[in-house]
Amino acid sequence: MAHSWNDDVRLAHVLADTADNLSMERFGAIDLQVATKPDMTYVTDSDQAVEAAIRRHLRTARTRDDVLGEEQGAAAGTSGTHERRWIIDPIDGTSNFVRGVPVWATLIALEEEGEIVVGCVSAPALGRRWWAAKGSGAFTGKSFMQAREIRCSQVASLDDASFSYSAAESWEDIGQEEAFAALTRRCWRTRGYGDFWSYMLVAEGAVDIAAEPELKVWDMAALDVVVTEAGGRFTSLAGEPGPWGANALATNGRLHEAAMAYLGHFPDGAELPGWTDEEPPADGDDAPEVEGNVRALTFGRRDRTDPS
Repeated sequence: MAHSWNDDVRLAHVLADTADNLSMERFGAIDLQVATKPDMTYVTDSDQAVEAAIRRHLRTARTRDDVLGEEQGAAAGTSGTHERRWIIDPIDGTSNFVRGVPVWATLIALEEEGEIVVGCVSAPALGRRWWAAKGSGAFTGKSFMQAREIRCSQVASLDDASFSYSAAESWEDIGQEEAFAALTRRCWRTRGYGDFWSYMLVAEGAVDIAAEPELKVWDMAALDVVVTEAGGRFTSLAGEPGPWGANALATNGRLHEAAMAYLGHFPDGAELPGWTDEEPPADGDDAPEVEGNVRALTFGRRDRTDPS
């Protein structure tokens, strides 16, 4: 019998409900307290309150489990085995939260024996929530009982792909600004949706590629399992599966290697085959069908039974 994480998914929803209530109370507040951390990112009183509330709940509901959070660091559970760990980002997109932009979310993930097995992404100002558990698919909806399954797109060519990213200038920090710019030129459409939302749009099939050059594990853990359970791939820019690198590339799966050829970054100097701005001729099964001067494009979602 396959392992079920349904109880943990339900708990993640309870934690997300608590987080939503606290964060929405402070969103747009004129007395919001904002500070700058040593890495020059923002932290608010809401970040602190949300993480503290989640930790209090986990101390009761999952006493044996470890916890890692962006604001308060690591705390060991009573089991002492470190086999299970909850990874929390109380508000992903704090800069948006501070400025009154509704694109921010609480990210809640469960790691078990080194693998992310549950993820919940709750964006109350957008009225959206996404979640997934290993082997059970990815979903969006108002609650655990009111959900629809989501799947990545079937787009197979960069020329037809939608690419979402955060700050364009941050690619300079890892020496990939030219490759990033070339990929934006190559793709059909680019938008800076940013933060968690880029990855949830990949999982929904609305976007085909999302990438960021500098991230922490709490920025990625919940996103990883949602994307992969929706049929996509989530790796570091060095190709390492999961949220364990210092950056992220998420795709619908079909475009992963093509995107890696542009954005792949390897500190030891090894590189994938180089990118080019030249458009290669379309051939093989992935070539769009052409009738007259009209191309037939496939933007549909991938079926869970599709092995490709």
